[in-house]
Amino acid sequence: MAKKIGILILVIFLSIILASIYGFLHNQVSYSISTEYFTKFKFDQFWSVKYTLDFPRMSAGLIGIASTWWFGLILGLIIGIVGMFQWNPKVMWKSSIGAIIRTLVIAIGIGIVGILIGKFIISNLNTNWNLPVDLMDQKSFLIAGTMHNFSYLGGLVGLIYGIKYQLKIKKACAQHRV
Repeated sequence: MAKKIGILILVIFLSIILASIYGFLHNQVSYSISTEYFTKFKFDQFWSVKYTLDFPRMSAGLIGIASTWWFGLILGLIIGIVGMFQWNPKVMWKSSIGAIIRTLVIAIGIGIVGILIGKFIISNLNTNWNLPVDLMDQKSFLIAGTMHNFSYLGGLVGLIYGIKYQLKIKKACAQHRV
């Protein structure tokens, strides 16, 4: 049991690190899509993150970390707890890492889908959005925002898929033991 608790802690730590890296890189992409998404929205939303216009990309990256580390904590905790039900620590580690990787890949994929939906659908809708008044490029702003929303959705879908993956491994191990 002590090994499994150690693996649980490691899975949580690894999930936080990977989610933070994902958030940093994700915000570099979305900053490239729309600087205004940060200068007119995210920098104000995350006033507690120290930023400067001299280093806006670093500020965007720090906001990405602040936006995702907690998601990694939750994901790692859930994946790690599900992993505790595996037959032994080796299988727990394998299933947990597999679930983390699947969650990350799905979050990236659905984030890319978000860019496409933002570009071809959301940004072309003629609705009364609650957007900053002085936007120079509303379309890019909406694409970046859609990417952000879809990435969270991707994390949730990835978590569900990762849990199913772990349960499939548990079932396969149980069948081999019979």
